[in-house]
Amino acid sequence: EMSEMSERSKQNVAHGLAWSYYVGYLKIVLPRVKKSMEEFCRANPNLLACRKTWKLHILIPLSCDVYDDLEKADSNIQYVTDLTETTLARAGTKKRVYKHSLYAIRDEENQLWHCAVEYATPLQSLYAMSQDECAAFSREERLEQAKLFCRTLEEILKGSKECADAYRLIAYEEPEEAETHFLSREIVWHLRQEHREEIAMLEGNHLHTPSMALDSAELNLQISVSDLPQPLRTDGF
Repeated sequence: EMSEMSERSKQNVAHGLAWSYYVGYLKIVLPRVKKSMEEFCRANPNLLACRKTWKLHILIPLSCDVYDDLEKADSNIQYVTDLTETTLARAGTKKRVYKHSLYAIRDEENQLWHCAVEYATPLQSLYAMSQDECAAFSREERLEQAKLFCRTLEEILKGSKECADAYRLIAYEEPEEAETHFLSREIVWHLRQEHREEIAMLEGNHLHTPSMALDSAELNLQISVSDLPQPLRTDGF
């Protein structure tokens, strides 16, 4: 009976997608991210000087609107190169390749920030389900599922020792009126936070880690300097 109620309310969709994303992808690639960054930095010491940015930045648009080409999403985001790839035998596929792309993000002062960034791919499934009559997903249900996906993924990663300090979740709700460089500003905001965290760490300060509790219906809107995944913010940056 509980299973049928869960099916009818679609509560298990986002939960399952989050666990699948973690077990089938993030748990594999995140423990290898820093090594890839270190290898890249040996050849390019000036591009990733801040070690706090040596992680995978995962974009979570609550609209589930995912671009296959980040450069088309925002012209201030430019592809630089791919990091060292990981090749594994996986589920019957020989030499399956896992890799991440490094991007240069241009800010409003024309300064370049470099980081590895990509969308959370399960959001494409949520979006496709909302377009498929068989799934019967409304736009409102898709938004709630996206929030639940973000909260579930956050909790999973917080409990993962293998993935600690190797990721940053960037969850955001796009403005109603289109803004040409909204995404690049959102990413740069997080990169600046990471730079501040590194400076504070070098100075011996202990940063306060705020509560990351998320309401069952909505994400808390607050700014955090924690190295944990970040909730949405409303500072208008």
